[in-house]
Amino acid sequence: MSKKCFCCITAFSLVALVSGCTVGPDFHRPEAPAAAGRTAQPLTATASTPDVAGGEEQRFVKEMNIPQQWWALFESPPLNSLIEKSIKANPTLDAAKAALCQARENVAAQKGFFYPTVQANGSASGQKNATETIAPTLTSGAAYFSLYTAQLTVSYMPDVFGLNRRQVESLEAQTEFQLFQLEAAYLALTSNVVAAAVQEASLRAQIAATHRIIESAGKLLEIQRRHMALGYATGLDVAAQEAALAQVEATLPPLEKQLAQTRDLLAALAGRFPSEEMEEKFDLEVLRLPQDLPLSLPSKLVEQRPDLRAAEAQWHSACAQVGVATANMLPQISITGAMGGASTQIGQMFVPGNTFYNLTGGLTQTIFDAGTLLHKKRAAQAGLNQAAAQYRSTVINAFQNVADTLHALQSDANALKAAVAAERAARRTLDLTRKQLELGAVNYLAVLSAEQGWQQALINLAQARANRFADSAALFLALGGGWWNRADDAIEHTRSAEKL
Repeated sequence: MSKKCFCCITAFSLVALVSGCTVGPDFHRPEAPAAAGRTAQPLTATASTPDVAGGEEQRFVKEMNIPQQWWALFESPPLNSLIEKSIKANPTLDAAKAALCQARENVAAQKGFFYPTVQANGSASGQKNATETIAPTLTSGAAYFSLYTAQLTVSYMPDVFGLNRRQVESLEAQTEFQLFQLEAAYLALTSNVVAAAVQEASLRAQIAATHRIIESAGKLLEIQRRHMALGYATGLDVAAQEAALAQVEATLPPLEKQLAQTRDLLAALAGRFPSEEMEEKFDLEVLRLPQDLPLSLPSKLVEQRPDLRAAEAQWHSACAQVGVATANMLPQISITGAMGGASTQIGQMFVPGNTFYNLTGGLTQTIFDAGTLLHKKRAAQAGLNQAAAQYRSTVINAFQNVADTLHALQSDANALKAAVAAERAARRTLDLTRKQLELGAVNYLAVLSAEQGWQQALINLAQARANRFADSAALFLALGGGWWNRADDAIEHTRSAEKL
């Protein structure tokens, strides 16, 4: 009889599953934007500045695949080494991996509701019959007895309207979201290391330029002092040069502070404390500007950027939640079966006459809840609309990010060319003005003006050189960073998620 009971449960469950449906909207991946290009004007190559490190022409190559280790294109062994260390030690990646693991376990846990729950329990009790006034429990009429009971309970809720299927779908979309959050964390970490390394190189170039300016200003001060001793210059001229030298020296500590803070940032990105000195140091001279830059099609951008894929996954999850809210408004079916035995002797619980079983089917439908379920469904629909709007906003921002980066590449290449010309012109002007000062053809104010112009030109040149490296890194970041070429467990799971 017990075997028949459980066969009935299984048969009823299968019928419920076969006849079930999945309520709520089905999610469909959005089509790629129909943008014709990345910028209003077509791009081919940037301007070049010969004989200057970082002044090479850069060509935009359509459909060029982005390597996963895109930073290797800068051909800097210290940069490669530091990024490798950062990937291994940065706690942000560990947190993202843990979040992904948590999401996967939540999916596995939710899938468990597709199956019946089987529970076993047993109990033992000592009891006494009220033999004087109530009929005895035992046929023997004994007052004192021990009762042993053991039973197996099977409970199941058929997913008739797809409540659990939609919940699993939502959690799987959240898992996909965490996958792309992990990829975004990788991309953010590597790009931040590159940006900080370029910043360090820029600051070192500016500090070196400032030292050159201080050295030059110091030499000019010595000349002025000699001229004053010979009667060719006044005390005012010397004081002015002393003030100019002090002003240049005052610009050095802020640059050194920025350099120290940038080194602290690099240490933190590498998972270290600021007190742990790093072997890697960065100068503009040891970085190489990538000659070929990728230019992905607009339709490919939505596939490549982790933030777009993450926003899409959130949209998918919100869509499934509408189905969950809809299914909660429909009848809920439950099936429970139990079988077991009871006896005053533990060895006699399952002999004929001491066994029992029951089978219960239930159907629950909410009749009145003051609109709670309806408002939850409306809230889920509003959440779906919000996720869709956020996805569209993320797409627009992503295209803007790419366009801004491409404009920066073009403009900063021209800026470097202008900065080199300005520095060379300012240097020639200073040299000629100094010679004229020695000949007495100009006064000291002309030299001071020329010196200040050269000082600013040197700083601008260092910044312009660094901007070209930073722009190149920003383009790789804007296009997604080549995460799809990284072969590891996270990517395998990402590819699996795309097939869901």
